[in-house]
Amino acid sequence: MGRTGDKKKLGKILSPILQFPNSPIPPGATIGILGGGQLGRMLAIAAAEMGYHAHIFCPEKDCPASEVAKTTTVAAYEDHATLERFAQSVDVVTYEFENIPAAPVAELAKHVPVFPNPDILSLSQHRVLEKQAIHKLGIATAPFMPVHSDEEFHAAIKKIGLPAMLKTARMGYDGKGQWIIKKERELEESRNRGIEFSNSRVLESSYILEAFIAFRMEISVIVARDAKGDMACYCPVQNIHKHHILSETIAPAPISAALAEKAEGIACKIAEGLGLVGLMAVEMFVTDKDELLVNELAPRPHNSGHWTIDACVTSQFEQTIRAICGLPLGNPERLCDARMINLIGDDILEWPRYAAMPNARLHLYGKKEARPGRKMGHVTVLAIKQE
Repeated sequence: MGRTGDKKKLGKILSPILQFPNSPIPPGATIGILGGGQLGRMLAIAAAEMGYHAHIFCPEKDCPASEVAKTTTVAAYEDHATLERFAQSVDVVTYEFENIPAAPVAELAKHVPVFPNPDILSLSQHRVLEKQAIHKLGIATAPFMPVHSDEEFHAAIKKIGLPAMLKTARMGYDGKGQWIIKKERELEESRNRGIEFSNSRVLESSYILEAFIAFRMEISVIVARDAKGDMACYCPVQNIHKHHILSETIAPAPISAALAEKAEGIACKIAEGLGLVGLMAVEMFVTDKDELLVNELAPRPHNSGHWTIDACVTSQFEQTIRAICGLPLGNPERLCDARMINLIGDDILEWPRYAAMPNARLHLYGKKEARPGRKMGHVTVLAIKQE
């Protein structure tokens, strides 16, 4: 069962959130969504079910979200004139993906409320800044050090030890921009894999070296927070990856009730500390000693929360709409246990089998071409009794 109503106050480490309207944004209003992938699609569906209109802003034509949204604008995120017209056409804005350029989003926030706060978006785009912010809240992560040069790389290895993970500080998704370093000399071998230090201190050029964690399990907790400080947490789930891409999510995670409560508490502490308005996924490692180490933050609906569409009172997508529109947060309670399976690449060819399963819910994203590593849809298998 998720938890709601936690209002514990913590010092903010980011600038204050944008001014929220004095009254809820009512149905009939238009929600702007930056990004047109499957998350934008499911946000638009949830918005429509609650009586809102969705306006997608996306650089790609025929994006998955455009099939279900009332309006779609196709333009580059840096197209300021089009972005300003977009701002004038919507009542509130959110985003479906954290690798959207931060500067245009911050500019957009001058004209229309944007949630989560653009500061949180910027934070989530830089692994070093993200982990530093988590540490300021007194929450543990894997040991890490920023790296800008060969000298800093060797110094970081001396302090952190091997094996270790070298990651680009910016960008990187589904395992991209990450390298396992087992021996110090592998740095030279890695030059052919795209690692090149610039000896510059600018954030865009930095890397991060993290201790390699031999974790027992990876879990995530999705938390929503509204402008009043009310929060709602979904139960921790286990995430299973194949080739660095999420393959399955098990709800609930097979961990003790005490550890689940601790994980939810960490997610709520981060949401409160960052001044979140909206939804955030907090990814964590569970060590052999049942320690919890935060790995990454995603300030938007998350792949590990897709099961909530079919197995919770309120889905993560409806919860996002509620939070950014100033409505009371919905009940995150789990109605039944569930297993979410991503359909990646040619897995989509298995759709007839899943469609025939009486306890499965099939969700396809309308993508026209199946490619290796591309998420084409998902299936949620519900633990319900069969007649």
